Amino acid sequence: MRNKAQKLKIRWLLYSVGGLLLLGFGLSLLGEAILYKFNNDFSWFYWGTAALVVFNSGIGLIGEAIVTKFKLEKEK
Repeated sequence: MRNKAQKLKIRWLLYSVGGLLLLGFGLSLLGEAILYKFNNDFSWFYWGTAALVVFNSGIGLIGEAIVTKFKLEKEK
């Protein structure tokens, strides 16, 4: 059972850190989209869409990290 708990902990760490990185990167892309919008460059739409996809992926990973953490606590 110890091996399963270790795998869950590694999975939790990967999900949580990956999710936080994607959240930050998505917000950075959003900032770029805002700058392009102020400069009347239509590529703001693509940057904004990418920001939305990356940010929501980060939220999904954070949610999966929470589920994995509950499984890890149940395992102990």
